[in-house]
Amino acid sequence: MGFWDVITGRTRPKQANLDALFAVPTAALTMQTSLGLVPTGDGAVCYRAASGAGFAGTQNDIIDLLGASEGAPKVTTSVDEFGFTWLSVDHDALDPANPDITGLVTDLHAVNTTLEMNGFGPGLLCSLIAFQGADGRSAGLIYLYKQGTFYPFVPTGPQQRDNLLEINIRSAIEGDLPVEKDLSRWLAVWGAPGL
Repeated sequence: MGFWDVITGRTRPKQANLDALFAVPTAALTMQTSLGLVPTGDGAVCYRAASGAGFAGTQNDIIDLLGASEGAPKVTTSVDEFGFTWLSVDHDALDPANPDITGLVTDLHAVNTTLEMNGFGPGLLCSLIAFQGADGRSAGLIYLYKQGTFYPFVPTGPQQRDNLLEINIRSAIEGDLPVEKDLSRWLAVWGAPGL
């Protein structure tokens, strides 16, 4: 914080630590062993799309890059009811019990980093990694870009969530990931891809 920031009472926003995404495979193992939740291989990055050819070109470059290799994930985009774009990455697992969580996290990191490096970082909202229990329940591990923290989201139906399971997930992973302490930031992402 600089002298002028102190005088005006302004603070700089917390910088995102995108490398924290690389700790998700460890947290996924913890979630699997302690709660029976396994990664599905699906993930997404949510952002507010900017207008103009520059942004459209960057988004197309990301999609082309992720889909360029043999065995590449399925990459799609959709817009939710609030106007946010979800870029979804679906790693079809050869072994559904053991999806490529490391590859998924690397792809989500690449999406965030590319948008950030091209000047679109302020539009980034969150990243999501999807999990599923043996009973079919879905859970998401959400990375808040602007906070640099994670929180769990467990939808159980239209506009309903399982708060107890969310707290249990938080307790299980807080040694693996930086967990969001402020529960008011645990936003519901109804209808998010993969959940």
